[in-house]
Amino acid sequence: MEGEVLRDDQWEHIRPFVPGGRKGKRGPRSDGRRFVDALLWMARSGARWRDLPERFGPHQTAKRRYYRWIEAGVFDRLFEAVAGDPDLEWMMLDATVIRAQAQAAGARRKKGGPEAQALGRSRGGFGTKLHAVVDALGLPVRFEVGPGQQNDMAPACDLVEGLPAAQVIADRAYDADRLHDIILDQGGEPVIPPRRHRKYQHGYDKVAYKNRWRIEGFFAKLKQWRRIATRYDKLAAHFLGFVKLASIMLWLKSLNCHYSLGCLNQ
Repeated sequence: MEGEVLRDDQWEHIRPFVPGGRKGKRGPRSDGRRFVDALLWMARSGARWRDLPERFGPHQTAKRRYYRWIEAGVFDRLFEAVAGDPDLEWMMLDATVIRAQAQAAGARRKKGGPEAQALGRSRGGFGTKLHAVVDALGLPVRFEVGPGQQNDMAPACDLVEGLPAAQVIADRAYDADRLHDIILDQGGEPVIPPRRHRKYQHGYDKVAYKNRWRIEGFFAKLKQWRRIATRYDKLAAHFLGFVKLASIMLWLKSLNCHYSLGCLNQ
């Protein structure tokens, strides 16, 4: 099964932030590009580590290195490198439930408690909830994961704090005074329909609200990656690593389109 691989221009964009690969006495210590391609294959295929094709090297080595990258915050640095300039004319906030495979449960106690696993039961069954913020182009800016039954508002304030968007668009599940206050304090406008039980039914920009489809489109693109559409990882950090990897690829593709348009306009 063929998976997605990095193009030369995409690799050059992230290469300075990929650890390893420096030459030793016997040549390069590790092939960072081949390892990233291995992770892309895993994310696209949704396969087990042991099914990793031989061309990517031993699967045990790739698995251990993936876990080390998560602990070292490598995916965070890569994501910041490509997503450092979001378009905050609009910002969309929403959450989606990811069904978890039965094998995702049962993490060892020493690996952490329920918070480290972020698994729970909701109407959709056993799974995890992915909360996300995207910019005006539908590109991801921030993420957080929680158990499947988690309320959408639980991480909402932390997700938007420090992101001064002109308009913040979300559905009525996010209609809460504390979220409105944060958005207004940052100089933005909340575009959130009022809950039906509110005594005062505030107005909102209904034309701007139509752009909320962009975050739905982001979730649809994210779930094209089988390792994300179904969660197999026992720990939330390991699952979130693949979410960040897919998001990095979305940004790299958008940057390539931007450069291509720039060349055409010259």
